[in-house]
Amino acid sequence: MDVTGFEYRKLSEEVSPRSPVLKNCVLAFLIGGLICAIGQVATGLSMEAGIEVENARLIGASVLIAASAILTAFDVYDSIAKHAGAGTIVPITGFANAIVAPAIEFKTEGLVLGLASKMFTIAGPVLVYGITASVVYGIVLNLLALFK
Repeated sequence: MDVTGFEYRKLSEEVSPRSPVLKNCVLAFLIGGLICAIGQVATGLSMEAGIEVENARLIGASVLIAASAILTAFDVYDSIAKHAGAGTIVPITGFANAIVAPAIEFKTEGLVLGLASKMFTIAGPVLVYGITASVVYGIVLNLLALFK
């Protein structure tokens, strides 16, 4: 059977279920906003307790990281992500989830060969390219400053 690209696309659209795009966008917005609001509340409470702004922001970020890691460990974060989709990929919580999930999956293989070695399988490339990009950016910025 010889099927053209157009025919294949048409058949695929007929049998594929329709995605509820509006519902997915609303859930992503609400859950992502809730995650950010939790971080802001933690920051605000820290500032109300008399902690300096910079340190209060670190506490807010730490609360989000810890909550994401704990929810991932108890298999709750993935359940939330099934409904919220991209809303759970708020950079700090999504990154914590990306580190904890593989570590938990491979913990039965031991601390070194399982937990430690698999922890950065997903996040490792992000770290490598992020650090590399920041170094290149820093070099370019310093070179531009020399020629001012």
